[in-house]
Amino acid sequence: MTLVSSGNIGIMGGTFDPIHLGHLVAAETARQAFHLEKVIFVPAGHPPHKKAGAVTDAQHRYLMTVLATVSHPAFTVDAVEICREGPSYSVDTVAHFAGVYPGRDLYFITGADAVLEICSWHNCHRLLSMCRVVAATRPGHDLAQLKHLRDVVGVELFGRIYPLEVPALAISSSDLRQLVANGKSIRYLVPQPVEEYIHKYHLYTKPAKAGEWEGALTVG
Repeated sequence: MTLVSSGNIGIMGGTFDPIHLGHLVAAETARQAFHLEKVIFVPAGHPPHKKAGAVTDAQHRYLMTVLATVSHPAFTVDAVEICREGPSYSVDTVAHFAGVYPGRDLYFITGADAVLEICSWHNCHRLLSMCRVVAATRPGHDLAQLKHLRDVVGVELFGRIYPLEVPALAISSSDLRQLVANGKSIRYLVPQPVEEYIHKYHLYTKPAKAGEWEGALTVG
C-alpha cells in the first residue's frame, strides 16, 4: 500500500472498551479523506466522564487496540494517556503530539455526538486551536446541531471542525459488552483477534450496570 506522505497526523482517542470495527472504519475513512500519514490510537487512561471501576483495565484495552490495528501499516497505538497520572484529557493528548510532531497538521477523530458536547471538554478552545476535529457520523445523520457551536467557540475555531460521514458507526462498545455478558456472538463486529482476546481473559462476563452506556466514539 502506498501512503500519502503529507505529514498530516490523525489522533483517535477513546476508551476502546472494546475497540470495534466502527472505530477502525472511522479511522480509515478519515485517513483517506484528510490524507493522513498515520492514525494514532490512544486508549484513555482514566476517562473523566466515566465512573471509577466502570472501565476495563487499561492494559486489556491497550492490548486489544494493538491487536485490532497491527495489520494496518498506517495505524499505530500510543500509551501516553495510560502512562499519564490523573484524568485523561484530550487537550493534553493533543498538546503531547503537537510536541512530538512540530509543524504537522493534527486531526483529532471523534464522534459527532461527542463534538456536540465539546464545549464541556477541558480547555476546549485550546484544543480546537491546536488541531482540527473530525466529527465522524453515520451517513444521513442530521448535523444541523453542529452549527450551534459557531456561537459558542467562534467562527474561526468552528471552521476547524470537519463533519465526516462514515459507514458502520451504528456499532456501540456498550452493546458489545452486553452481548458478551449475555453469551451472544460478537463475531464480525470486532476484529477476530480482539474477539479471541475477550474470550481468553473472560472480559465483560458480568452485565453492564445502568448508566454505563458508551457511544461508539464518545470521547472527551
